Amino acid sequence: MKFSVRDMALSALFAALIAVCSWISVPSAVPFTLQTFGVFMAAGLLGGKRGTVSVLIYILLGAAGIPVFSGFKGGAGVLVGSTGGYIVGFLFTALIMWLFEAKARNRKYTLPISMAVGLLACYAFGTAWFMFVYARTSGSVGLVTALTWCVFPFILPDAAKITLACFLIRRIKSVVRV
Repeated sequence: MKFSVRDMALSALFAALIAVCSWISVPSAVPFTLQTFGVFMAAGLLGGKRGTVSVLIYILLGAAGIPVFSGFKGGAGVLVGSTGGYIVGFLFTALIMWLFEAKARNRKYTLPISMAVGLLACYAFGTAWFMFVYARTSGSVGLVTALTWCVFPFILPDAAKITLACFLIRRIKSVVRV
């Protein structure tokens, strides 16, 4: 896997974009950040390989203690905490988008589908991790309860992020070669 200086610079730039997106919190009944939007943009604009590397850089920076996660948090403690599985799940999202990109014939429909399937993988891993951590710290929690707390409130905002990311990726790719 050869990476040019340009590839490295773009991967680093998009890791920073994901960090900035994680700091943007949209207030609502259940506040949400734009982290997944950053992941969608990285994998969608840079392609699977560079986009996945961007997500990995983002996670490693956070694990090293740099406050790149939501709420300006950082450190391995965030990753092993109850929401850490969702952060690690971003890597699955990017990998799935890469897989779809490699197998795609029609990118127009593949991009939103790959984002949705990648997001489902992120939800699945994150929810399983949440249930594991919650059980160790507070007692057992059922799947429906975990989904009600951790997934259901975010479905509509995440659908909006997918829609916006697809629109922006198509626009940006029509004028800039990334």
